Formats: sequence, C-alpha cells, structure tokens
Amino acid sequence: MKVRKFLVAALLMTAAVSFGQQTAHQPNVITTGVPFLAINPDSRGGGLGDCGVASSPDVYSMHYNPAKYVYLEDKLSVGLGYSPWLRNLVPDMGLAYLAGAYKINDRSSVAATLRYFNAGEVDFRDQNNNSLGQYNPNEWAIDATYSRMLGDYLAGAVAGRFIYSNLIQNATDYARAGVSVAADIALYYKRPVEWFSMDADFSWGAAITNIGSKITYSASNNRRDFIPTTLRVGAGLNLELDEYNQLSFMFDLTKLMVPTSPIKDLITDSILYGKDNDVAVVQGMIQSFYDAPGWSWNESTLQYDHIGTFYEELCEINVGVGVEYWYNNLFAVRAGYFNETAMKGNRKYVTLGAALKYNVFGLDVSYLIPVGTVVGSNPLENTLRFNLTYSMGGKKG
Repeated sequence: MKVRKFLVAALLMTAAVSFGQQTAHQPNVITTGVPFLAINPDSRGGGLGDCGVASSPDVYSMHYNPAKYVYLEDKLSVGLGYSPWLRNLVPDMGLAYLAGAYKINDRSSVAATLRYFNAGEVDFRDQNNNSLGQYNPNEWAIDATYSRMLGDYLAGAVAGRFIYSNLIQNATDYARAGVSVAADIALYYKRPVEWFSMDADFSWGAAITNIGSKITYSASNNRRDFIPTTLRVGAGLNLELDEYNQLSFMFDLTKLMVPTSPIKDLITDSILYGKDNDVAVVQGMIQSFYDAPGWSWNESTLQYDHIGTFYEELCEINVGVGVEYWYNNLFAVRAGYFNETAMKGNRKYVTLGAALKYNVFGLDVSYLIPVGTVVGSNPLENTLRFNLTYSMGGKKG
C-alpha cells in the first residue's frame, strides 16, 4: 500500500512540475562552475531519463548514489564509457568515464571513478584577431567511495572528490586553472515486497553530491563560483514477471543546492527580489530551498509579475521517469523522460536505451531525443552514447 501511495504522489509531482509553467516569463537559470560534473556519464541512466538514485546497482553508481555499491552481486566490476558532446558542431568534444568497484564482503564495498571532459582544440586570439596558439581545454575529476550496510535493508556511503578545471592552459597574472574538493553522502534502501502476487524489490535512494568548495579561475580570487551541489531523491520498483522476464520502474527528483540569483536593479545593482547569493557553501545549500525571487519579468507586459517563491522553488526540481525490461538477464531495452521547467532551462527529452550481456562482458547504449525545444539546443541531441562493462567473481551469497 505504501508503494502504491508513493507512485500516486510521484505522478502528481510530475504533473505539477511538468505542466505548471509560465512560458511568457523570462527564465532565471541557476548556473555553477564545472558543469561537467552534472553530466550523466553512463548510458544506462542515459536511457532511463537520467534516473539512477534508486535503480539497481552497477559499476556506474557513483554519479547517482554511491551507497548502491554494497548491493553489487559481482566481486569486481570495471566500466568504461564515452559520451560525445555537441557532436553536430564540434567533432572532438566528449566526456570519458572510467569506473571500478570491488565488493569487500557482503556488507561493504569500495569504488573509484575518473571523469574526463575534453573541450577539443580551441584557437585563442587576442583583441586584434591575432592567433595566440591552439589549446585543448579540459576538466577532470577523480573520486573514491566506501559504502556499507547500515541495517538489513539500508546502506550508506561517503565519497571524496578532487576536481581540476583547466580552461586556459597558460596561467597568467589574471587567470589560472580552477581546483576544488568535494564530498558525497548517500543512502540506499532495498527490500523485497509483493506486488500483484509477484516477487518484487522496492527501493528508494537519497544522495547529496558535490558538497565542496567554490571554484575560481581568477588569480586574485575576486570571483568564486559554486560547484553543482545536487540533491537527488527517488524510488524504484523491480518486478519479477517470471523466471525470464523482469520489469523495473524508476522515478527521480533532482535539485541543485545552489543559491538562486536575485533580481537586481540594472542601475544601482541593488537587490529588488530574492536574496544575496554571495554566501558560504553551507549557507548556500540551506538557502537554496527558500531564496527564489518569486518575481519574473513578463516579456509580454514588460513588467515584473509576482509568481511566488514556493512556485519558483518547485520549478527548480527536475523530474525523471524511466522503465527497463530485461529478458533472462541477457538483453534489456529502456526508455525514459526528463523534464526541466521553462523558467529554469527548459530541458525536456525522451531517452531510449538497450543493453546486452555476454558472460562477463556488458554493453549499454542510449540515445536522446529532445522534446518541444529548439533543434540543436541539447548538446547530446542525436548522439549515441555507450558503455562497456567487465564483471567477475559471480554472485555473492
């Protein structure tokens, strides 16, 4: 009964966030430094509407919920993924991802990942259009986690992360590479249930990722940007239809725990609506739940309209839903939908995916189809993403 009530609430939340939008109003998008940390790096989640905080565990769980690693069935897993970026415009941009996980025993696991974003070759020029040489801006992050069972059904994890963003490659008196450190905390709950007389597993997850220091590219440290600290909560239901067929449903809510920019007077630079977003990291995380200005510029009437702080805070919640079907644990197909309100960026897309397992090897692919947006506006539009996985050690008892 609790599971059914949750699913009803999830559908109501999806409807509220998806359709309660005022497209006539000017967007107030939350921006952060090192946005590559927010890119979903694996094809499985990429085929499930970017859902993953409560899905079944795999070697790529670090991005969504590192607490899932303790539920891995294999002793050792290694994964490699690649996602082209802006493929239709730039041929050499992409995100590479390397992940590894090791199950110490039935109650604890460790894992580590390396994320590398290559921005391609860039021709730097001065104000007179003279070439300053070609550079290859890049960003990377390396992290590690320890996850452990906290009870019969509940697992927890902590993770640490080092972030390096080199967008210039030739440090000057004014600019340099950005460096930050961050941490994740996560919970994952999984328990057998009965659903329409079928064996099933109900799960929920919660994670706060990228809790860390601000990043700056200025040698004088005059400007420091928040990194994409993110709260994810969600639930999943895996149905054992019969001996060979499994069907899973996932639902994720995602919110940036970063302060919303206030609306300022263009002449005096004083705050008209909202709160000052130049605050410390912890204060910014707390403030992110109540600091939305609640006013928005109406492009039709050319004046500010009061839309309400609560409504704008609700608009900052992204919704993802996904479904996955497995046949005999050998072949899978996936589909999902991701929604972001027009006020906060207007990313909306359908995702498709598939997987194939053979012995100790696995292959995952996914494809993204934008919905209701300008063609070419999504960097992953019409892009095939893939992951290769190697697992060994068999199932743990």
